Amino acid sequence: MLKLGHDVEFFKLLESQAEVAQRAAKAFVTFCQDFTGLEAQAEILKELEHEGDEMTRTLQSKILSTFMTPLDKEDLRSLSNALDDVTDAIEAAASRAALYHLESSPRGDLAPMAVALLKMCDLNAAAVGELRKNIHGSETFASRIDEIHRLENEGDALHRKALVNLFDTPSIDPLVVVKWKEVYDITEDAFDVAEHVAKVLGDILIKYA
Repeated sequence: MLKLGHDVEFFKLLESQAEVAQRAAKAFVTFCQDFTGLEAQAEILKELEHEGDEMTRTLQSKILSTFMTPLDKEDLRSLSNALDDVTDAIEAAASRAALYHLESSPRGDLAPMAVALLKMCDLNAAAVGELRKNIHGSETFASRIDEIHRLENEGDALHRKALVNLFDTPSIDPLVVVKWKEVYDITEDAFDVAEHVAKVLGDILIKYA
């Protein structure tokens, strides 16, 4: 039986998903700054990934069982999936580095990428939190979306720099180059999915403006 939705329940779930992505990004920053105990750190991110998946399933189930939702059902589903994809991508980068038993990245290029990704997740979380207060958006909301797009461009530049430095590193094992390139590429994918959250939020802003 379909039920009438309570707006706050949906927004709380979305905010929780955004917060999990934030926590994953923070853990990834720590991961990139200290390459000791990679397996244990990767396990923390795996637990966050499972937590995010559970929240996604809960929200999707609530969408299906609710007649009236505070946002269009497809918008809720898209935003929920996008937020979950961020956590998944971050976990994938960390688990791959742990799987390969990599040591600190050549010239420390992974850490700046992680910091930029955390900034994007912070902005996404703030924007998601604002949906509950003002579904029609605001200048602050729009500026956050713009800054996320800028950070994605910064992430692309950091990714290119990391690859250049990797390929220019003297006397490095070619197999290590392949492994690090894979980790850098997965991290760059995380920038793309974090930006996709902003795109979904931007579409919602336009729809309800």
